[in-house]
Amino acid sequence: MAGDTPITVVGNLTADPELRFTPSGAAVANFTVASTPRTFDRQTNEWKDQDTLFLNCSVWRQAAENAAESLTRGMRVIVQGRLKARSYETREGEKRTVFEIDVEEVGPSLRSATAKVAKTSRSGGGQGFQSGGGDDPWASNQGSQGGRPGGCSGRRPGRRLVGRQPGRRLGLLGRLHRRHPGRPVRPLGDTGRRLGLQRRAPVLTTHG
Repeated sequence: MAGDTPITVVGNLTADPELRFTPSGAAVANFTVASTPRTFDRQTNEWKDQDTLFLNCSVWRQAAENAAESLTRGMRVIVQGRLKARSYETREGEKRTVFEIDVEEVGPSLRSATAKVAKTSRSGGGQGFQSGGGDDPWASNQGSQGGRPGGCSGRRPGRRLVGRQPGRRLGLLGRLHRRHPGRPVRPLGDTGRRLGLQRRAPVLTTHG
């Protein structure tokens, strides 16, 4: 999109991706990447870490579901997308601006790990990574929360699914529980409704 700033970031996830659904049914996954640049000091002949940069990221639709099942806290990932600025006002009336990435591509870094990828069927006209546009689930409460859209701090004890999808199966919840039996996975909101995924997401494991 004209005017957007393309950006590629390599870093580690601070928490598991958080998967949500908009009222219209579009999936969106949010996560935070911590990127620490390193520079070589010729005087000491050593690599030195610079200040860590924390960037909030959002990925949409099928890619959001794939990311929620494939990526976990601490995993080193490569994120490519568009850098955007978002301004909001705190409850105290302070105006702030945060920078976020509208993700186009995301995947694990293979520099110090290996991965096995299972291809998933493509649906939705190939719009797996495109922003939701008018389906923005954070529009109602951007003004009162900071850090991440919708008040997400980027540091959560476990993966969460937020939103209601009548008629969807509990597929993702079951798969996440089998892959991570010790991690709490719980749907928020109306627990009487069924929440899950329509399609099978790729299975990705890393070893490193």
